Amino acid sequence: MILKSQETDFDDWVVATYGEVGSFTMLFVLVRVGETSVDLLRSAYLHVVGDELRWPDMVQLFSSAGVEWSGAVFYRAGREGLVEDREAKARLSSLVRKLNEDRSLIRDGEFFNTDGLRLTIEEIQPH
Repeated sequence: MILKSQETDFDDWVVATYGEVGSFTMLFVLVRVGETSVDLLRSAYLHVVGDELRWPDMVQLFSSAGVEWSGAVFYRAGREGLVEDREAKARLSSLVRKLNEDRSLIRDGEFFNTDGLRLTIEEIQPH
């Protein structure tokens, strides 16, 4: 019997994005989600050149970050699909600066938990 790995929301996003734009560069940030906070932990970029990338591949990559994370947020590096390494690094640096100033920008990305399922972030309203 062949067991098919369970698809995740992340897998669906990668396949749909690749189907829409072809190869693309994605920026991602690992985060720790607290009860009332989201802490940025590590960030990197990855060139996606097919639709075979799956959540277990990302989890394996994240393990090398050396941090306990509870979520990951992904962004396309640009509308043009693939971007050169130097440009990807510059865009990642800019993104992290902006996220440090305004965590609500996480809503502009694709946010997933440790199981590769979609998360949403909501602003806490003062009582």
